[in-house]
Amino acid sequence: MATAQEKATLSQTASENPISSKSSAAAMATLIHDSLSDSAPSATTKTTAATPVMSRAQTCHPLDPLMAAEIAVAVATVRAAGKTPEVRDSMRFIEVVLVEPDKNVVALADAYYFPPFQPSLLPKTKGRPVIPTKLPPRQARLVVYNKKSNETSIWTVELSEVHAATRGGHHRGKVISSKVVPDVQPPMDAEEYAECEAVVKDYPPFQEAMRKRGIVDMDLVMVDPWCVGYHSEADAPRRRLAKPLIFCRTESDCPLDNGYARPVEGIHVLVDMQNMVVIEFEDRKLVPLPPADPLRNYTAGETRGGVDRSDVKPLQIIQPEGPSFRVSGHFVNWQKWNFRIGFTPREGLVIYSVAYLDGSQGRRPVAHRLSFVEMVVPYGDPNDPHYRKNAFDAGEDGLGKNAHSLKKGCDCLGYIKYFDAHFTNFTGGVETIENCVCLHEEDHGILWKHQDWRTGLAEVRRSRRLTVSFVCTVANYEYGFFWHFYQDGKIEAEVKLTGVLSLGALQPGEARKYGTMIAPGLYAPVHQHFFVARMDMAVDCKPGEAFNQVVEMNVKVEEPGKDNVHNNAFYPEEELLRTESQAMRDCNPLSARHWIIRNTRTVNRTGQLTGYKLVPGSNCLPLARPEAKFLRRAAFLKHNLWVTPYARDEMYPGGEFPNQNPRAGEGLATWVKQNRSIEETNIVLWYVFGVTHIPRLEDWPVMPVEHVGFMLMPHGFFNCSPAVDVPPSTGDCELKDAVTPTKPIQHPLIAKL
Repeated sequence: MATAQEKATLSQTASENPISSKSSAAAMATLIHDSLSDSAPSATTKTTAATPVMSRAQTCHPLDPLMAAEIAVAVATVRAAGKTPEVRDSMRFIEVVLVEPDKNVVALADAYYFPPFQPSLLPKTKGRPVIPTKLPPRQARLVVYNKKSNETSIWTVELSEVHAATRGGHHRGKVISSKVVPDVQPPMDAEEYAECEAVVKDYPPFQEAMRKRGIVDMDLVMVDPWCVGYHSEADAPRRRLAKPLIFCRTESDCPLDNGYARPVEGIHVLVDMQNMVVIEFEDRKLVPLPPADPLRNYTAGETRGGVDRSDVKPLQIIQPEGPSFRVSGHFVNWQKWNFRIGFTPREGLVIYSVAYLDGSQGRRPVAHRLSFVEMVVPYGDPNDPHYRKNAFDAGEDGLGKNAHSLKKGCDCLGYIKYFDAHFTNFTGGVETIENCVCLHEEDHGILWKHQDWRTGLAEVRRSRRLTVSFVCTVANYEYGFFWHFYQDGKIEAEVKLTGVLSLGALQPGEARKYGTMIAPGLYAPVHQHFFVARMDMAVDCKPGEAFNQVVEMNVKVEEPGKDNVHNNAFYPEEELLRTESQAMRDCNPLSARHWIIRNTRTVNRTGQLTGYKLVPGSNCLPLARPEAKFLRRAAFLKHNLWVTPYARDEMYPGGEFPNQNPRAGEGLATWVKQNRSIEETNIVLWYVFGVTHIPRLEDWPVMPVEHVGFMLMPHGFFNCSPAVDVPPSTGDCELKDAVTPTKPIQHPLIAKL
């Protein structure tokens, strides 16, 4: 709520400067009303008898990720709200994330509070615009697990005030709301995984089972806890459960040894993660350990037991004048593109407020929010334990929480801007991943070229792209998530898959058709990787506008007859997707199917509606029968494309808590049953894309990167190619022959002739 002085100022300004039209008046009223919080403090410092309270300066953009200090304040606030010491001590913090404000608050911030100051985002008014004295306070949303009661709760904390003297000397904010969510289990945490490994390795029946397999050194053993999923009522969320996979390294004194090369099979373990006890154990079948594979390791040179190539010459990426991008906080400008970078524990990288500066047309929005919201990895082997392997790596673990510090390798090359990421750990401490997100430019080959055969004159331009990325490890697999921005207006989403295969052991003489034998006694099961990109689109829509629609385009072959006398005719045919049920679609490469997000109120110079099209890359659907257990929780995998109208609470396609979720079809598959209209509204695209992995010997001991993704391309958005004004390259483009021997090299038999 505004202060009395602010209200008087706003009232006077409104009476002196009436809004030019009813629609803009309503829009402005919404902007101002929603931008002022009931609890917004005044700009002056307040004091109470017991506690000094200082209003925070407006230093963070409303979409900036939470700072480490804000996370600490949020955690301390929730912990202090616990009714008893026992409750406070039992709190475990799954995630603390920014409560993203309404889009009109973001517009207000971009217009008047933060560079590059874009007042054109707001409706025009006569006279001076009405500007509140400050933005609403930032808020944090916390998912808290109570380890004693096995309850999950969601809290909202306001971060507008910092109290210098509270219980235990901690700072705290203000609790806005809290609620217990019944019948769910939140994501697992790395601290739980480490504790689970220790509990299993200390369990006497487990040690005896390992001795039967010739293993007495427990330091060799690796216990990878996996969420149990939901296969029957035994997996219901009344208990917090994990079913570990067991592996065994060959050399205890070698930390570089690849332990995934020796899976231990035949042992059933079920762990109660709430109380950290083994509640089920059975040594079902004595499967011999695979023999030590001499090709199992992947580290450099002698540490691998091999020799590295010696003929790789240095390749340097040099930008003597620095990069072409500019960064202010989390705001990025590059080659007419601008956007903001965010990060969450669950999704990892988030791209906000994507727009293109298009000459006299100014800033043209493309999307409000882009991110990868879920991924699922179902395995195709019906044998135990592989049939239970269907990980929800975002919803059960968190892509962001498993991200790497990119200081440790050459993930990015060139002139790099890094962004740190801050998280809460399980007990509420704040941890920082330094250099978590990488921003850099890449040369991407030829952008365009033409040579006039009459004159011999040639024009060629090099393509440059801006790449924003992060990499995470979930157990044995690595995933790199990339958003590429191009000079011709394209946006590419790409996932790079690498890491180590999740393997199984075979009995002597055994073979399985559900995988590939990659070494004696060792095989890799077939599996699939699915990713879900959520795209809150805003093609040519300013804040408050909802003028987007989705059209499906298929190429048709003309029927024989007078319109196709040469039998060569084909044409694109479009269909407007009007409702959610109509917009559950699959890829079809036979008809070059793609989808166009159009603005219904904006046209280009030929009178066509402006738009961006989603162009699929290689893709697949689940290779499982409809009754497959994992599809209860992953019903969103049944189609490649879903379209919904924007709803604030619809963020995750499998629901917020897919871990041990007993409710079939929760999330996207349930939301679309409302069959809401998607004509001329705020469109959200959910694109499901994946890869079917039939392992090869060449994927061992570490997989070369496999790529999968899609493209967002302008479709009538511009009046001509936006890449035509890219200047010729000024770098070293001279033709240089590779160094060749001074004398021709001949085969000895040829030399004798």
